[in-house]
Amino acid sequence: MNKYKIILFDLDGTLSDPKIGITKSVQYALKKMDIDEPNIDKLERFIGPPLQVSFAEYYDFDEGSTQKAIHFYRERFKDKGMFENDLYSEIPFLLKSLKEQQYILVVATSKPTVFSEQILKYFNIDHYFDLVVGSNLDGTRTSKTEIIQYILDKYNEHRLDDFIMIGDRKHDMIGANNIGIDSIGVTYGYGSFKELSDTNPTHIVNCVDEITDILIASKVG
Repeated sequence: MNKYKIILFDLDGTLSDPKIGITKSVQYALKKMDIDEPNIDKLERFIGPPLQVSFAEYYDFDEGSTQKAIHFYRERFKDKGMFENDLYSEIPFLLKSLKEQQYILVVATSKPTVFSEQILKYFNIDHYFDLVVGSNLDGTRTSKTEIIQYILDKYNEHRLDDFIMIGDRKHDMIGANNIGIDSIGVTYGYGSFKELSDTNPTHIVNCVDEITDILIASKVG
């Protein structure tokens, strides 16, 4: 049997590379807030964390300004930004292999659920997932700890060691640690090796194939 039964995947930077869509939507929102940021590479730090956290942390926006910026961000993101996105090429094979091994697959993302579902359908990988859990449009359930706990409550017949969280940022690892489940940090996304290692994940991998190796190797007799 498999050591793990339910695999939680972050979306941005783990299943797909959303750099263009996210950074250009942030750039658009900042422009609307009278801030000119011509270098989208500087906006990569917005990939992963909740927007509420990033706008406040990086631009010192108060709550009102943060909400305005998020509104402007979504204005562009729902129109075109969510589709300026590339699925990592090895992901469909990974998902297919895991489903064949009878794993339950769940998306656990700080991105609003409604956008996440559209992105999964756009990439034609939505059928691999049993559940998609993201944040709410009203700004609630944005922390990865809350999102993971919500998923565990949905599968409350399972033990903590049946779950594992896969993500590319410290927030994914911190959420897993707070709840008490195992984790895999992936360095091919937007979190550095140091960022991930500082949060003590169970595993760190450099490519999608290594995720397969860990999960298939977790089969015990």
